[in-house]
Order: sequence, then C-alpha cells, then structure tokens
Amino acid sequence: MQYTASVRRTAAALVVVAAAAALTTGCTPSGEAGAAGAAGGPSQSVQSPAPGVAAGGSSSGGTGQAKPAVSVSPTVSGGKAKPCTIDDVKVTEARQAAVRPTGTGTGAAVVAVANVSKSTCTLQGFPTVAGAGNGSPDKNVPLATTRSGSAGTVSLAPGARAWTKLTFVNVQGEADGYCESGATPASFPTLVVGVPGAGAHQTALDDGILALCDNKATVTAYSATKPS
Repeated sequence: MQYTASVRRTAAALVVVAAAAALTTGCTPSGEAGAAGAAGGPSQSVQSPAPGVAAGGSSSGGTGQAKPAVSVSPTVSGGKAKPCTIDDVKVTEARQAAVRPTGTGTGAAVVAVANVSKSTCTLQGFPTVAGAGNGSPDKNVPLATTRSGSAGTVSLAPGARAWTKLTFVNVQGEADGYCESGATPASFPTLVVGVPGAGAHQTALDDGILALCDNKATVTAYSATKPS
C-alpha cells in the first residue's frame, strides 16, 4: 500500500512538471506575436504611413485593404499658359497719355494689346516702336528705344489687356513746331508696335497723329496695369 501511494505521488508530480513545461514553451518569443510581446508593445502598433499604403511606401492591394490615395501633384505642363502669338493679340487702344512732356507734339502715348483668342496666353518684355504711313508695317521708320523699369510675365485671359507707355521727345512751338535738338519734327499717321514673340501691329492713335522729334522713345514693359 505504501508502495502504491508512492507511485501515485510520483505520477502526480510528473503531470505537474509536464504542465509547467508546456506553459513555459508557450511563452517563448519564437514568433512575431512573441517578439512584439517581448518588446513591450502590441503587434498592431506598426501602421502604414497612409491609408492603404503598407509600411515602406508600397500597397499590398489585398482584399479588404484601402486603395492608395490618388496623387494631386501637378504635371509638368498642367495648367501652364502658352506664350501669346501674333494671332492671339491685337492693339485695341492707342491714345495720348495723360502725363506727357510739355510741348505741342504727341509727347507720350498709351497702347493696349488684348488677347483676342479663346485661351489664356502670356507675354513679357518691352515693345519695339516705329512710325509708319498707312501702308505695310514693314515700311516704317524704327525709333530708337530706351527701356524704363523691369519686365514681368503678364497672363492674359481671353479679352484681357496689357499696357505699355511710349514717351517721345516732344515737338515745341506752334504751327509745324521745332525740335530742341535742331532736327526736323516728324509726323506719322500710324504706329507699328511690336509685342515680344507676338509680332508687329500697326495702329493709329485714337486722338490725332504721332508727332515727335529725334526718332526715339522711352518705353515701359507690357503690364496688366494701365499707365497714366
């Protein structure tokens, strides 16, 4: 009887030892879950940097996962207006400026070019200027120009205008007048105004003819602001 009881106690002790060994094996960090537990944090703490994008910047695309966010970065050419061409612009106004040198000639003129196309275009730079008759713009007297200020890009929506101011050496005196330099005054019924990249355009002043001295002018860059 004592022998039997001893055998039973020994068997019970073996069962306890086996159970403890099984529990010890289950706590060993042999898998990902065990590794997360050993690091002291839950496994779901590793998250994608954006919805539907796995860590490392790629998307698994698996069932049940969100699709990658659509990129909103603009393309290289997206939304960029083209430079104006000769067919895009037209001189719509040319008149004596309100602020001009004293004298009896034209003094200064304000010229506007408008976008007559159906899409936005851009222009930048200073005009060229010539005095011409009523014939071809190629038959003209180019004026020597001095640039005033700096040029910026002007974006012209359909119908919008850009402006430049042309200031001349004014004619003095009455009747035919005279030039302070001693040169003979010149008069032209029309102007030929150049637009950078968009050709030369012939136009008449809205309020008289062009009268000036020395065949030269000071010009401002095309601007969205009307000069005085």
